[in-house]
Amino acid sequence: MTIVIIAGGSGSRLWPMSTPDYPKHLLRLTNAKSLLQNTYERAKLLTDDVYVISEGSHINHVFEQLPDLDKDHAVIEPGRRGTASCVIAALARIRKHHDSDEPVIFMHADHHIRDTSGFVDTVKRAAAMSSENSKIVLLGLEPTSPATGFGYIERGDNANGGRPIYKVVSFKEKPDRKTAQKYLSSGRYLWNMGYFVAPLSVFEEAINKHSATLKKNYKKLREAKSDAEHDKRYMSFKSEPIDTALIERVQDLLVMPGSFDWMDVGSYPDVHMVNEQDEQGNASHGYVETENVTNSLIRNESDLPLAVIGLDNVAVIVTKSGILVTNKSHAQKVGDVSKRFLDKKN
Repeated sequence: MTIVIIAGGSGSRLWPMSTPDYPKHLLRLTNAKSLLQNTYERAKLLTDDVYVISEGSHINHVFEQLPDLDKDHAVIEPGRRGTASCVIAALARIRKHHDSDEPVIFMHADHHIRDTSGFVDTVKRAAAMSSENSKIVLLGLEPTSPATGFGYIERGDNANGGRPIYKVVSFKEKPDRKTAQKYLSSGRYLWNMGYFVAPLSVFEEAINKHSATLKKNYKKLREAKSDAEHDKRYMSFKSEPIDTALIERVQDLLVMPGSFDWMDVGSYPDVHMVNEQDEQGNASHGYVETENVTNSLIRNESDLPLAVIGLDNVAVIVTKSGILVTNKSHAQKVGDVSKRFLDKKN
């Protein structure tokens, strides 16, 4: 098995902790290790062949955090061109060093998983099923709430004699709450984690059959004669997510429910949820004092004292990059505000 960790994105909803120069997956949000380090450790439980694809401006941070990562297992993106370009760049590198029948699984660097044994078991089973069926297998998660922040996978009939693996019927974008409640009540939908696995030959067949653009771009990367030529060709690609560029075009996908906990730590309410809290429901970090504060996330990464008094359900974040004070109910607006700062800077 070969694993590719996609370590990209800006994580703008976690500004000012996450910045374009030091994005979310590099941050220590859930424990003493970064999200990337935790993801890498989980991957190493499955195989020694772990690749990390990251933008060139962040690759030094990746090597600092993952000192045992082989340089040849670092796929450097010269600029952001979406996950579709990430996937074909990783496949082009893997093609040079691995057998075409070996399963390749793509996963994201910024997810939080505590049940590592359940994760390992699910990935092993999904990889085996992808090889047995010569199909791309997605990982989904049984929804526990009518979440509106995730995409959904509609599952159909069982595809393999009673084993927990199903045909994919359709994909649904992030729904409104009423629609999400219908998905939850039906029992036919899974949260889409964005993890997928198949042998290299199956990925190549899907690319050749379902996406003329990816087929052309994949060939360009494989035939590049130098790193400079590779990067120039890469930067000419249109930015597009792998979901719309390939995955949602494939007609015979399978999906396996994951038997582990999972969270895309994408907002400050998420960060609050995954951190240890005191009797008042507060999760605090750094030089902080509180008085009559409840259900709040307070992180101070400066040397200045931070006092928070008489507030409920807030996130107060102090870093060298900025200061944020928000009611957690409005935390989805953080990304928009952070982009306005970035626009002013540029």
